[in-house]
Amino acid sequence: MKDTDLFQLAMGLIPPWQVMQCAFDKEQGRLDISIGFVRGGTFVCPECGQAGCKAYDTEERTWRHLNFFQYETYLHARVPRVQCESCGIKVVNVPWARPGSGFTLLFEALVMTLAAQMPVHALARIVKEYDTRLWRVLDHYVAAARDKADFSAVEQVGVDETASRRGQNYVSLFVDLERSQVIFACEGRDAATIGLFKQDLIAHGGAAEAISEVCCDMSPAFISGAEEQFPQAHLTFDKFHVLKIINEAVDEVRRQEQTSRPELTKTRYVWLKNPENLTVRQAATLQRLSMKKLKLKTARAYHLRLVFQEFWGQAKEEAEVFLRRWHSWAVRSRLPPMREAAATVKRHWSGILRWFESRVSNGVLEGINSLVQAAKARARGYRTARNLITMIYLIAGKLDFSLPT
Repeated sequence: MKDTDLFQLAMGLIPPWQVMQCAFDKEQGRLDISIGFVRGGTFVCPECGQAGCKAYDTEERTWRHLNFFQYETYLHARVPRVQCESCGIKVVNVPWARPGSGFTLLFEALVMTLAAQMPVHALARIVKEYDTRLWRVLDHYVAAARDKADFSAVEQVGVDETASRRGQNYVSLFVDLERSQVIFACEGRDAATIGLFKQDLIAHGGAAEAISEVCCDMSPAFISGAEEQFPQAHLTFDKFHVLKIINEAVDEVRRQEQTSRPELTKTRYVWLKNPENLTVRQAATLQRLSMKKLKLKTARAYHLRLVFQEFWGQAKEEAEVFLRRWHSWAVRSRLPPMREAAATVKRHWSGILRWFESRVSNGVLEGINSLVQAAKARARGYRTARNLITMIYLIAGKLDFSLPT
């Protein structure tokens, strides 16, 4: 079998396209494959699909293909323009690459597959291409897949932010809680992001009226945005963020008290963990510091926190009574940070209790956020927020990229 016949079969080319010549240069480490078409061959109009269009003229083009063993491979072809009766003169679409790309479809499929598993700059070194060219490939497929996405079934939405870089730079994530899928991401974490999400939801077949639950933290911006854009939806405050408020209050009590009680120094994580998660050494420290005779304010705050955690295990009909008793206890605790935490709980009373109806939380979002931050750490950050958003869709968007195999 001739080398041209071999590559003809391997690439799956059908008339009028055929491999004309192969040139291998071992010193430069590359294989060049020239593709042509038979004289008199006809093509399909790329605009209207009319068959039988004859070549008007040709233009030489080159595409990077999958490596042949360890050698870089390039395809070369004189791409014809055809004369269509309806559309005029148009450039033919070649079967091995998408219009405007300098890579073949199979090379792009490799890039898409590897980019979800490794940093793009590392991938660029492996395939010996500029990372900016690879980002253009990722942007194209993510945008194309999102254009086809259907959000008509979305009813429960979780929203949270993730840091895009050092400083006050954030990207807001909107997740379909039923399918654990990122359906929208944008820069910022203010009320305007909720409006942008609503526009994107409608553009993808969703309906604002269909959103029955919105789960978020107690950010005033997210709350006001959700109430304005989705007035019919119920607000559920994420229980992990609620507990974070209590944890921060306990830690603040410890920091204030350790100025006069040196035994509290270096015990931060003793008070932030649940007893079952403590190391043997931490458990011994907790037992020693929790003795009543020491009368530590931090120990009282910690006990308040442990009791609050039992709230999520209450029966639905008993939950509000439990929360009311805890709130009264915290207010009378004479611990300013715990009283402030109790006031925060009071301001968000209905959204906290709503959990017993909706049973939704942003646990899925926390998992996605950890994946995003792990990818960002491997990449040592992203050059732009757009690149980060593209990567978020790639690893957590569950998009159908329709990649060739």
